[in-house]
Amino acid sequence: MVSIRRATQDDLSAITEIYNYAILKTTATFDTEPKTVEEQKAWFEDHGSQNPILVAELDTVIVGWAALSKWSDRCAYSDTAEISLYVKEEYQGQKIGKILMERILEEGREAGLHTVIARIVEGNEISIHLHESNGFVQIGIMKEVGKKFGKLLDVYLLQKIYENQVY
Repeated sequence: MVSIRRATQDDLSAITEIYNYAILKTTATFDTEPKTVEEQKAWFEDHGSQNPILVAELDTVIVGWAALSKWSDRCAYSDTAEISLYVKEEYQGQKIGKILMERILEEGREAGLHTVIARIVEGNEISIHLHESNGFVQIGIMKEVGKKFGKLLDVYLLQKIYENQVY
């Protein structure tokens, strides 16, 4: 059974491995060069209580992770985050992404976020469906904004606004 918990710095090697696979083999991220654990340490430290990172663990193996990252350093965006979610290829299709998504969104609600933004590359219908099934709505398409594997790619913008938040 999969368990979800807050990530620690001890998880950075596994998080980095999962992310580097996505960098090298997919268009899920527009990063093109693998990250080092040291680079990911700076990323990790940039996340505070309002921007959690979770890992999914199965039999003591980290099989996925999700994060809510600052949308912008500008103060007016302080209640907005961007979601990231990655599951190891061999564990995809086992509802781990669904469980991670639900938990990270609940963490965002509890942290007092107002809205979460997702950027999803064209052709990733599974991710679009996962987001929409968790209350995200499409708000636009950025045409040909990224180039990866020799192809210009569109990016779909989706947004979830938490209902009933008091400000």
